[in-house]
Amino acid sequence: MRRPTPPQADFLVIGSGVAGLRAALDLSREGRVIMLTKGHPLQSASIFAQGGVAVALSEEDDVAIHLTDTVRAGHGLCRREAVRVLVEEGPDRIQELIRWGAKFDKAGGKFAFAREAAHSRSRILRARGDATGNEMVRVLMAQAHRQKRIHRMDFHFTVDLVVEDGRCCGAVVLDEHSGEQFILPAKAVVLSTGGAGQIYARTTNPPNATGDGMAMAFRAGALLQDMEFVQFHPTALFLPSSPPFLLSEAMRGEGGQLRNHKGEAFMQRYHPLGAMAPRDIVARAIWAEMAATKSRHVYLDVTHLGADFVKRRFPTIYSTCLRYDIDITEEWIPVSPSAHYMMGGVWTDLNGATTLPGLFAAGEVACSGVHGANRLASNSLLEGLVFGMRAGVAAVAWAARQTLPDLSGQVAALRQALKHRLDDTEKMRNSLRRTMWGQVGIIRSRESLVRATAQLSRWEHMISKSFAGRADLEVKNMVQVAHCVAEAALWRENSVGAHFRSDIPESKRPGWKQHSQLSVKKSVIGQERQKHSGQVVALQSPKTQSRGRLRQGLA
Repeated sequence: MRRPTPPQADFLVIGSGVAGLRAALDLSREGRVIMLTKGHPLQSASIFAQGGVAVALSEEDDVAIHLTDTVRAGHGLCRREAVRVLVEEGPDRIQELIRWGAKFDKAGGKFAFAREAAHSRSRILRARGDATGNEMVRVLMAQAHRQKRIHRMDFHFTVDLVVEDGRCCGAVVLDEHSGEQFILPAKAVVLSTGGAGQIYARTTNPPNATGDGMAMAFRAGALLQDMEFVQFHPTALFLPSSPPFLLSEAMRGEGGQLRNHKGEAFMQRYHPLGAMAPRDIVARAIWAEMAATKSRHVYLDVTHLGADFVKRRFPTIYSTCLRYDIDITEEWIPVSPSAHYMMGGVWTDLNGATTLPGLFAAGEVACSGVHGANRLASNSLLEGLVFGMRAGVAAVAWAARQTLPDLSGQVAALRQALKHRLDDTEKMRNSLRRTMWGQVGIIRSRESLVRATAQLSRWEHMISKSFAGRADLEVKNMVQVAHCVAEAALWRENSVGAHFRSDIPESKRPGWKQHSQLSVKKSVIGQERQKHSGQVVALQSPKTQSRGRLRQGLA
């Protein structure tokens, strides 16, 4: 049976988390929108976000304090203008969500603001205790469902971006059920595919976080920035027979203590804020305690908070741990760090525009500059709302000057392309994840990074083909994104934020404020953002062993 003609659209949104949904709502006001979702729409990382959303709405808070906390957590590498946009526009986006029906937890008739690590004020809004992302996605999906111009295509994997005459004007799409690949043209494309936590053996991310958007943008010629900055969440459930499960930072915010195998509360030895220190510091402290005690985990203790409070405040965590025979009201929880969030990604300006005309990005796939070297807890959902809207508005303005492209030539080329299969997809995926965890993880060194980049280069050569199935395509994307992370980490010869080099622990070496960049046209370079006619001014790179990235995108 012949496949029905794909629906026509003015805009493509790739991904259906908070950022993608918010972008689609603005796009739908000016044209037809297709939302492409890999797998099921309820598998996005946004849905699993527990802790909450940070916003300056309480009486004790203001946007200037939120800005200061964010910049401090980012270790001086945030784009200050982007942070200002985040904290100033964030309250309006949250109030808008509330008008649409979002129900955030209250106490005594007022919002129950919580505090998390590195926040100087209680500003974390939460829903149903520890299901904030789920609530935000629920409301946004309901709002999108009311818009007749938004058409969803679930179980459709985006293979590559289509570039014609120097602009992004569509995507190659795989129907996961039929296995057929086809092309969807568009006047503008918004990437909101999330992160890449699955490149690590231990991650809190869902299985579909394989870096697809970063990889396809890179192949198409867009610039990636700050890829070395991978945030490792300090407290993920550690059980040998189960995948890591995030234990929200809010547990420490409510008074939870980290203890080593001797029962000692150790965080005060590492930072004056103790268990409320920034995530990068807590993760490395746990790593150090694990090494010192020759153990594979430490413990998170919330038993002193009271059983009723813990069950009410953290219902999802309580019930999940109970399924693994851990009653967190009575016993300490075994925890260890896991890969959690990508601070780097596809470079964008303040309106979500990438360096590839016609391509916009928002959310974790993007590098707006908000997070710097270390993300402030609970800023990510707010970033998705704020920059998702901005990307949508900017894409509409761009599309007003464009027409739908004729991609008949691209379609013919796609039909002639050979589709390959990997010999052992699962084996390569597992080997890649172990390599990244062991050599490009929480603690790095020149020696480990050189080994990693060499191995990743060999793998990248093996997967430089067209693949037919989702699993093989995901591994291809994972290898390319992992290679970008390793190369950027090798280039950055200092330690700052989430990037720690055991061979170079100093943070304030010359050039430390530079930002790594990668594209198919140049090697890893360093650059500082400067206001110069809206352009990014590239600076000469320090000497590095990183090689040039010369890969052909679909063009």
